[in-house]
Amino acid sequence: MPNISNRGASMPPSPIRKLVPYAEAAKKRGTKVFHLNIGQPDIETPAAILDAVRNTKMNVLAYSHSAGHESYRRKLVEYYGRNDIQVTTEQIIVTCGGSEAIMFAIMSCMDEGDEIIIPEPFYANYNGYAVGSDVKIVPIPSGIETGFALPPVQDFEKAITPRTKAIMICNPNNPTGYLYSLAELEVIRDICIRHNLFLLSDEAYREFCYDGNKHISALSLPGLEQHAILLDTISKRYSACGARIGAFVTKNKTVLDTAMKFAQARLSPPSFGQILGEAAVDLPANYFDAIHEEYTARRDLLVSRLQQMPGVTCPLPGGAFYAIAELPVDSAENFCKWLLESFEYQGSTVMMAPASGFYATPGRGVREVRLAYVLNLDDINNAMDCLEHALVAYEAQKTKTKVVTQL
Repeated sequence: MPNISNRGASMPPSPIRKLVPYAEAAKKRGTKVFHLNIGQPDIETPAAILDAVRNTKMNVLAYSHSAGHESYRRKLVEYYGRNDIQVTTEQIIVTCGGSEAIMFAIMSCMDEGDEIIIPEPFYANYNGYAVGSDVKIVPIPSGIETGFALPPVQDFEKAITPRTKAIMICNPNNPTGYLYSLAELEVIRDICIRHNLFLLSDEAYREFCYDGNKHISALSLPGLEQHAILLDTISKRYSACGARIGAFVTKNKTVLDTAMKFAQARLSPPSFGQILGEAAVDLPANYFDAIHEEYTARRDLLVSRLQQMPGVTCPLPGGAFYAIAELPVDSAENFCKWLLESFEYQGSTVMMAPASGFYATPGRGVREVRLAYVLNLDDINNAMDCLEHALVAYEAQKTKTKVVTQL
């Protein structure tokens, strides 16, 4: 039998989806699974943007421009302008989700063997695209004890080598929920300018900032005009994950022209998704008010419940809709499997993402999980009831096994 590629063998599995077979088996047994493993909101996709797709009249579903429909890019210019990001239609490439924007950025800016510095933990799919591009991720550890704040500047300086081409951030962060301050972003900006590096800024969760704090885009920072590449998506913003529409935005014309060649190779982004995205820009100005209030309540409930559990550590996230918690277990991955294979409480169990898959450094995050507070308050409460009882049962089982082994 022919062998698969080394690249394919090296491709890491998704920590978000790798336990899906266990969840499917649990459901077949009749167990309800609360999905806190994946950022799929239960917030309804706005009816107005779905109607825009339903009411579209066309005789031929044709390719769009490789950069996306000009009408949609004009709408994106309007949207970004409202968020203190001044760009033109020529500086935007519409992508097949934020994932393709990430891929375009890595492949446009880096060669085989080049290095990209990323504070960890980080969005797991960065690993996948780095492997696919033969690029090396150099992680800079941040820790739960600081709430996953930006690591010290000297940690970045020590990591820079002649092969370093870029720094990548996710702001607000997936998986930690950390929101970078202006001072932290200015530190990153100064490093990029000093060492002539690109800054890849994943801003998928721009609208989800809490406690009165505001999001600051890398593209709005003076001095980064030729360094910053904004990576974006409508998936979370409008609860439209299946639309698969994102954006690659930069003022660096050379980078943009390079990314356009990759965009032309994949022909065009989805037409119906662009129609949906265009309509979304015209949602009422107060659309996010209720959404913001709901996610704030979900965050506060989830974190307060976690912090009340003995042995659990969970910082309060400043943005996005994720939290990382450290559990009183030896292996979060084994615990997450056990939850799906062997545990239920009142007919239910919980699915979480083992956080080790969000780290590049071996051995980090082994006792941590990522939880997505994308379910309604009742479901979050019930999921936390399950988790609280599960931690007690897991410890009791471990103690019993230890006693039996000693006998």
